[in-house]
Formats: sequence, structure tokens, C-alpha cells
Amino acid sequence: MKYAQLIFSPTGGTRKAAEMVTAEWSPSVENIDLTNPAVNYSKYKMEADDLVLIALPSYGGRVPGLAAERLAKIPGNSAKCVLLCVYGNRAYEDTLVEMADVAKKAGFSVVAAISAVAEHSIMHQYASGRPNQEDERQLKSFAKVILEKFKAGTLDGGPQIPGNRPYKKAGDASLVPKAGTSCNGCGLCADNCPAGAISKENLKTANPKKCISCMRCVARCPQGARKVNGALVSVASLAIKKACSEKKEAELFI
Repeated sequence: MKYAQLIFSPTGGTRKAAEMVTAEWSPSVENIDLTNPAVNYSKYKMEADDLVLIALPSYGGRVPGLAAERLAKIPGNSAKCVLLCVYGNRAYEDTLVEMADVAKKAGFSVVAAISAVAEHSIMHQYASGRPNQEDERQLKSFAKVILEKFKAGTLDGGPQIPGNRPYKKAGDASLVPKAGTSCNGCGLCADNCPAGAISKENLKTANPKKCISCMRCVARCPQGARKVNGALVSVASLAIKKACSEKKEAELFI
């Protein structure tokens, strides 16, 4: 029996929330990073007596396609699975139910689900500084409930997870970061891009057909050289301002 976490967290918010949960389960948790395009994910093996956290961000109310593809390659073998959807305080819409479908198809047994808020990866004024101490208290409380039921053998699955089938239409990755004059050509952006969208031969931009607007290259650039179109960000910010004005809390479905 082991504890494991499968995490897709380009800018770190999802990982932060995930580790608040798994820290309550065990000091020893296997970590599987779903952002690494070089990993052969089919090599990982879960067992029926494992407890696994699958933590993914919500992109426009859907699961990031890359995350779904990589998760689908990991044999669940009936391992008990807790879903963690992390979003930027707008809405997670169909993300959790889509996560459940992908996890079940891979062979996991979905026994619980959590939604949590983290600072928006593009519009940082929304949910700034989250997950915060109050979020941590809530997530740790949820984690303890899940662990107690797991150890008691009463974590049997069947949580009522919100969302719709068919899922909402996935949005396009229209915010493609580009590098400005302060780029020194270090190549860190290309090395860290989960989608392999940045070529070392052309670091200034990213392939718009591959880019998923995850903002990892922006977050990781030591020069602060990579940015997205400010006008487009302003328009997007106004479009979601009303939805983001109400503070959302973490939720547990079990």
C-alpha cells in the first residue's frame, strides 16, 4: 500500500493545494509530475490498496487536454482515487466530472473529490495569494476525513460530483506568451514547457498549435522576459470580473 500524487501544475498553484492534502496522509508520498513530456507514464503502477490524489487545474471549465492524455496512460488497477480540481476563483464547471471520467477509464476507483482555489495563472489579481492559510485549514480538514475513511475501509466511492455531460466546449489557447528584448536566450522556457511548444531555435515565441496557455514559461523565466498580449489580458479580465468578484471556498464531495 502506498500514497501517491499525480499532479499537473505548470505554475505551482495546483501543486501547492495538492501538497496541503497529501501532507496529512503520509510523510512519504510518491510524486508523479504530469507536466513532463519526456516521461513514459505507462511505467507507473498503482495497486488496489493505494490512495492516490489526482490534482489538475481547470482551464476554462475543462481538464487540460495534455493532462488528460498523460493521466490516461497510467494504469489505475482499482486504486482509490481522490480528485482535486484547482481553479482561479471563476468556476470549475465540468472539470471535476471530466476528471472522474478520465480517471475511471484509466482504471482508478474515484472515492472523493475536492475543489480548491489558487491564484489565477494569467490574471493574478483574481484569488491573489491563494491557497492561503484558511484554504490550508480547509484542505487539511478534508484530507483527514478522507484518510480516516480510507483506514476504516469505508471509502467506497460514488461521490456526487458536479458537472455536465456532454462537457462544455473547450476554449482555444489564444494567449500565447512571447519574449521581449530582455530575453537572454537561456532556453529555460523551452526546457520547462509541458507542451513542447517552444523551440530552442526560436525562443522568442511559441507554437500556437501546441501552446496551452499554461504560463509556465512566464512563471519560470528568470529575466521576466516572457509576456502575453496585455490588451487581450485586459479584455479577458473584464469578461470574468463579475464571476471572480465573489470569494469561492474549497468544497469536498465524498
